[in-house]
Amino acid sequence: MTVEFLTAGLGLVILLIAGDTLVKGAVNLSLRLGLPALIVSLTVVAFGTSAPELLIAIDSVLEDVPGLALGNVVGSNTANVLMVLGVPAILATMHTSMCNSRRDYLIMIASTVLFIGLCFTGTLMWIHGLILLAALFIILGRSFREAMAHRSAGKEAEEEEVEGADANLPGWRIALYLVLGLIGLPVGADLLVKSSVTIAEAYNVSDTVIGLTLVAIGTSLPELATTVMAALRRHADVALGNVIGSNMFNLLAITGIATLVGPIPVPPEFLRFDLWVMLAASLIMIPFVFMRQDITRIWGIALTAIYGAYLVFVLI
Repeated sequence: MTVEFLTAGLGLVILLIAGDTLVKGAVNLSLRLGLPALIVSLTVVAFGTSAPELLIAIDSVLEDVPGLALGNVVGSNTANVLMVLGVPAILATMHTSMCNSRRDYLIMIASTVLFIGLCFTGTLMWIHGLILLAALFIILGRSFREAMAHRSAGKEAEEEEVEGADANLPGWRIALYLVLGLIGLPVGADLLVKSSVTIAEAYNVSDTVIGLTLVAIGTSLPELATTVMAALRRHADVALGNVIGSNMFNLLAITGIATLVGPIPVPPEFLRFDLWVMLAASLIMIPFVFMRQDITRIWGIALTAIYGAYLVFVLI
């Protein structure tokens, strides 16, 4: 089993590096082709940073372990709130009282409720995927229109900084980033999914549980790293926006695209427990969004402890 855990770890590392590499290549190619930084931020970066989760979801469906895909989405969203907000708050208080993210938060809650409602059909099919993707395009379209209106109103004094952009990056390196990313993502996903299935079989746990724990925590590491740095730099808006945006993309984009590859049955235990934990974790954010509460160290310890208890409950 040591070999399988190492293989899973290797697959995860390859996924994270390949995802970051693909984002850098795609961003710089898009900007080199003359696309506005705003459009690149809303599309290329957003989808690129979700590439590891997407490849895991697609590979899980193709390998006939769809529970791993569903577990990864639900587990990642739970981890994003409890772990990704909790751990950084232990290191430094996040002053979320200064943030105005009410509308985006309400959209995230609406996406969560829509996702849960579709799960109660028993099996997520391609038609459900189209509904989720349609909701995503509506959200992106609205964000794009508002951003363009903001710029046309003469408020574009600050040029957008796009993640991974480098004006001095040579063309051959852009091509290399794209090739390495496109090769690394499926390789990493395949290693992680196959080793995770082997681990699940060896310990007599379901692929869904592996998705909720091992894979979910692994794919939440980039968000955790981003949020830790945002907390240390006193950028609470970045931390909160990172979690809200990631959760929306997981529910709408990842699940939506995965259902176009194949159906995803929803296990009964999801309907009884895990979906409601995800919703409860999302609702925990209400004091930070609507009541202007800072995420203090006490909150950080509480959130992390709740997540630890959830993991223990899932694994026993």
